[in-house]
Amino acid sequence: MITDDSLRQIMPRLRSEKRAVYLPLLQRSMAEFKISTPRREAAFLAQIAHESGEFRWMEEIWGPTPQQLRYEPPSKLATNLGNTHTGDGKRFKGRGPIQITGLYNYDKYGNLLGINLLDHPEKAATPEVGFRIAGLFWQKNGLNELADRLHFELITRKINGGVNGLADRLKYYARAKQVLGIGGEREIEAETERDLPPSMPEFTRGREEIERSSAGPTDEEAKPKAKRASGKRTARKRTKKDDVTTEQ
Repeated sequence: MITDDSLRQIMPRLRSEKRAVYLPLLQRSMAEFKISTPRREAAFLAQIAHESGEFRWMEEIWGPTPQQLRYEPPSKLATNLGNTHTGDGKRFKGRGPIQITGLYNYDKYGNLLGINLLDHPEKAATPEVGFRIAGLFWQKNGLNELADRLHFELITRKINGGVNGLADRLKYYARAKQVLGIGGEREIEAETERDLPPSMPEFTRGREEIERSSAGPTDEEAKPKAKRASGKRTARKRTKKDDVTTEQ
């Protein structure tokens, strides 16, 4: 299990008072979602360290920037994220250590955790909920298995949609592997598209631009809109196609 000393070495800019608050919640989430070996821990901690700036940004700072304006309908990105009403982009902006973004993702992961994130999206920025979202996302999308095989670039693509910030992620990964006693092991198999877990919904980052192909999302990637009734958001009927409901 990750310790205060190892977390301090991996994220040296994380202040001691914050480590004291975050560490037990981080440990609990990693245990719950089976991020429980040095390889899995190193990859997970490296990715969330990059995404959150060592837990400094648990909530996206809203400008809005040109990128953030694309979260708002009627843009194509807004549709992909499930944002259908004016203001959804800001309401469902990036939150938590993995920066969950968009109504679709708040609906999906809130339902899986039994937390109403549609009416209370701010909960995703709390460490109690944010670390669980990050762990659930990691497990459900097969990232434990990719970490077992040291497929760090593939993990980055599954989280980011590309390789934005890869150099910074690799810096954290190298540090985490050293701290956790992982030697100079190479990936077990070549990284190819065949190694990717089943397709997952797009996650976006407020600090990074993610461009999709001009052909648009595939059927598996398309995001259904959340239903609304009487002006209130209600959880949409979920289907097996919409969500990964079993462990990878």
